[in-house]
Amino acid sequence: MAVASLGYVRIEATDLSVWHRFGSDALGFAIGSDAPSDTLWLRFDGRPFRLAITRGAHDRFNAAGWEFASQADYQQCLARLEGAGVAVKRGSEKDAAARCVRAVSYCADPDGNRLELYHGRSLDYAPFVSPAGVSGFVTGRQGLGHVVLPAPALEATRAFYMDLLGFALTDEMHFHFSSDPRDPGQHLYFLHADNPRHHSLALFEAPHPAGLVHMMVQAATLDDVGRALDRVQAAGYHVSSKLGRHSNDEMVSFYVLSPGGFDVEYGWGAIEPDWKTHVPTTSLVPDLWGHQWSPPPAAKT
Repeated sequence: MAVASLGYVRIEATDLSVWHRFGSDALGFAIGSDAPSDTLWLRFDGRPFRLAITRGAHDRFNAAGWEFASQADYQQCLARLEGAGVAVKRGSEKDAAARCVRAVSYCADPDGNRLELYHGRSLDYAPFVSPAGVSGFVTGRQGLGHVVLPAPALEATRAFYMDLLGFALTDEMHFHFSSDPRDPGQHLYFLHADNPRHHSLALFEAPHPAGLVHMMVQAATLDDVGRALDRVQAAGYHVSSKLGRHSNDEMVSFYVLSPGGFDVEYGWGAIEPDWKTHVPTTSLVPDLWGHQWSPPPAAKT
């Protein structure tokens, strides 16, 4: 009855060509065919798309698409949500077709983050061929990767995902941004879906103007990550964080600022916990090494 994986991410953009260059040329995603009008599909496996960027009035994250393994799991989750008083809107057949799924519904979490819940994802069986030579991405049962959502109402939002969508706690993180003893620090929850990925969702105790803190994609090899970093730097994109290894999932990654105003974590090598024996922990530091952060350049006036 739990969410199986993060299936896709939907993004709004004022200029699709900017995302074409960023997603395809820099990050190595393939361009999907047969996308709806005014929409760019980015592929990184055998599915028609994993990122759907639609032309709009803003540059921002729109919604995360959460996949259920069966129609029964999907319907049971919708019933739980409605039983808890959550407003759920059923999508039309046209909505489902635009997402290459059997059925889709919409709702929001307590912090207003938009969710698309679905089952019956379609496959086009077209092989993934990266225009930048990326050997592949870790997807399959593990889904797209993960998203980190802003969650100022942290405890209520954590309960929403765990109690109603079936996520389970992987671990927590609490750290301080300064040495000031009055700094209360900020908390994150890392939640896993019904698959081997360390976390498909994280909740960060702060707002974010783009509606998303970051999304993560996991490359098949460390060399894929290094070459992507070279391409990103050569193209002049802002590297929000240099290469490093996280303390909890042990991912080696860098972060780059996307045209949507949120970061994309591009990583490799995350652990896959055994959920039968896993014991959640709290990490007091985010990294084992590296991940030196730098703010984006100030906007020109």
